[in-house]
Amino acid sequence: MRYLALAADYDGTLAKDGAVAPSTVAALEQVAASGRKLILVTGRELLELLAIFPHIDLFDRVVAENGALLYRPATKETEPLGPPPPGAFVEELRRRRIEPLAVGRSIVATLTPNATAVLEAIQALGLEMQLIFNKNAVMVLPANVNKASGLVIALEELALSPHNVVAVGDGENDHAMLQLAEYSAAVANAVASLREEADRTMTNTHGAGVVELIQDLLASDLASLPPRVQRRTILLGAREDGSQVSIAPAGVNLLVAGSSGSGKSSLANGMLERLAEHAYQYCVIDPEGDYEDLPGAIVFGSAEGAPSMPEIDTALAKPDANIVVNLVGLPLEDRPTFFLSLLPRLLECRATTGRPHWILVDETHHLLPTDWKHAPMIMPEQLTSMIYVTVHPDSIAPSVLDRVDIIAALGQEPAATITGFCRAVGEAAPSFPARSIAHGEALLWLRPSSEPPFVLKIRPGVAERRRHRRKYAEGELPPERSFYFRGSQKTLNLRAQNLLLFLQLADGVDDDTWLHHLRQGDYSTWLRTAIKDDTLANEIHDVELDSDLSPAESRQRARAIIEKRYTVPARQAQSS
Repeated sequence: MRYLALAADYDGTLAKDGAVAPSTVAALEQVAASGRKLILVTGRELLELLAIFPHIDLFDRVVAENGALLYRPATKETEPLGPPPPGAFVEELRRRRIEPLAVGRSIVATLTPNATAVLEAIQALGLEMQLIFNKNAVMVLPANVNKASGLVIALEELALSPHNVVAVGDGENDHAMLQLAEYSAAVANAVASLREEADRTMTNTHGAGVVELIQDLLASDLASLPPRVQRRTILLGAREDGSQVSIAPAGVNLLVAGSSGSGKSSLANGMLERLAEHAYQYCVIDPEGDYEDLPGAIVFGSAEGAPSMPEIDTALAKPDANIVVNLVGLPLEDRPTFFLSLLPRLLECRATTGRPHWILVDETHHLLPTDWKHAPMIMPEQLTSMIYVTVHPDSIAPSVLDRVDIIAALGQEPAATITGFCRAVGEAAPSFPARSIAHGEALLWLRPSSEPPFVLKIRPGVAERRRHRRKYAEGELPPERSFYFRGSQKTLNLRAQNLLLFLQLADGVDDDTWLHHLRQGDYSTWLRTAIKDDTLANEIHDVELDSDLSPAESRQRARAIIEKRYTVPARQAQSS
């Protein structure tokens, strides 16, 4: 299941004229019986709600007073989520003869015609309070307290993510709650602004509209009632015309395939980073220890030892925890077996919490090989939100490949990669664009669509771009991509395998050697082809073209340009 909780407003949504119809109560009972959680989110004060709604025990949590009070029906406990209204403020409202006037534990409520007088009282006392409107009522609450803030706290107690919540309401004060939830619905009697904003407006009013929503929730997990507009998408990159390419945050499977060094990790890391930005929980199965540096992720396992199942289970229970399961400490032949024991636990967690929202399997051809007999039994037919990363897609179990929706092929022969995939699943290969792809690009095929594969400019994550820069500043390029100071007579053979060494050697070589490579444009050519930084190459080329610069001046300018774009260690900067 994707949607594990239903958050509903009371007045005007579940209830009409303060009462909930028996058919609506019966539908709520069905939701509870399905294993989903029920959360009531209302502007009413708790005592009056208890007096008029005898079925409140159906709910796992109640957020009352428009987000300012939490109630746990199972234990009858209450917890204020905001401070009480200032006594001076309440006295001022009474002095101004504001009627009717209801004072709760945190909320103060009256009718809309009194809004101006209430606002004047707040300003006169210099208070930090907010007015929230709901049809003919106006509520005064502490700053930053609303239905969304209260729902967040209720979900934290239930160990659920807002991305697994359906919310339904009818009034202006429901906007924040509907914006927080992954799927939002407005009953037919809702105010116009809420109907326009919601993912779906129901055909029926009040409780009948909620019953309509519940019926589809139970029948298809809302798959038959998709949002009108996808509010949350995950960016992959851009087309050649600059238009962005994004995918849905759930319900699709992505295959990233290409040779080593083709940019698979750049695409995958960028996607994981953006999932984290949107608070979607991910779990990475990392057989080779390539994902240890993902920002904010918890890594289990290392070269010294295998990951611990209990620790993984504990971390998965936290909606905001992203996890990397590093298998490099296991013998190569034991890694598929560990994965075989881990995958059912991940799928069980998904069934009960809806998380992890995404699972990435690196080296998929090793963990889910062609001859893997367990794939049809362990991997459910409806398994989605998977990212498979591999060098050899045709070496993956066909039952896994059959469920792939999007293919990103990288490297020197992306068309051959997609053709091999098609051969493995027994379908005809699509037509391909005429041009080859460059570094930082992929051939993207949206398999269910009729569109042929197209060139995608990959959008790496921020951390990946920083890692990329550190790699070139302090890492080690292979010999064929290093720069060699040889001089005009080729008497030297000084290798610079990164930018740090390049700057060190540039300071040490004689002027004739420096100028020889400068005048030939060797520096900008190396930066363009080996470092793959066109912007840096263009700036250095301007230095190469300036014949008025002395050797010392051109060195100084080149160093300044490189250090501006790439971090140089403090020890090197101080010694220069």
